[in-house]
Amino acid sequence: MTNILVTNDDGVTSPGLLALVQALRPHGRVSVIAPDSNRSAIGRGITIHNPLHVEEVELEDGSPALATDGTPVDCVRLALLGLLDEPPDVIVSGINLGLNLGDDVTYSGTVAAALEGVLLGLPAIAVSVQATDPEAGQWDGTAYDFRAAAGFAARMVPRVLTDDFPPRVILNVNAPGLAPEAITGARLSRLGRRVYNDELTLVSTDGPRRRYTIYGAGASHLREEGTDFAAIEEGMISVTPMHFDLTDIGGMDHLERVSLAGLLGADATGRDA
Repeated sequence: MTNILVTNDDGVTSPGLLALVQALRPHGRVSVIAPDSNRSAIGRGITIHNPLHVEEVELEDGSPALATDGTPVDCVRLALLGLLDEPPDVIVSGINLGLNLGDDVTYSGTVAAALEGVLLGLPAIAVSVQATDPEAGQWDGTAYDFRAAAGFAARMVPRVLTDDFPPRVILNVNAPGLAPEAITGARLSRLGRRVYNDELTLVSTDGPRRRYTIYGAGASHLREEGTDFAAIEEGMISVTPMHFDLTDIGGMDHLERVSLAGLLGADATGRDA
């Protein structure tokens, strides 16, 4: 039987995590290790200076889970280092309350957990969903319809476990805020470009101490065909294959031509290069 690890960055009580767990149960043995509270936008943060606390908890449907004061990446590490009776075969992270598109993936704890899976040699899927009602309560789940995202992710699990699935690749899955019957399809998409509109705002002053906010202004994106943003706008589930190799091969070729040796200033003997 396939061992599936479910984690997230919204916390173990997130309704998105529960929806994902319930959709995955027909596809294997599901274990949950998730942060004990919200860790959104923590990216690939890890806990290195403090011990990690782990507690047995129950999800809303009564099923068991493990909650930790660590990060999403810590959750994956805990599973692979022996916290579970059997190591996972696949990592599924989500369902995130809100989309993880374009440049946002570099901040996302949801995506970071999946990347940690492939870094450790396991196939992984990150799943996020758009709000159906932006004015509704964002964090209690009432603004989201998880059915399409959960079902799609569950059907992807057997496929990422096949021998011909590309190694060290995660699937970043984003679903529009629509009911399943309104989804127009699924499409492979490349990461788009986010346009952030952050502002530095002075909130208060207390003697020499000043308090600022720098995030929170509405973000936009570049409108380009073939991107994950475009797929969502067309009512489609976006699937973006991602890998962990950040090496710029073209940049290596350029630096080879300009000669790194000439940038050192002196060779190993101390003479001018």
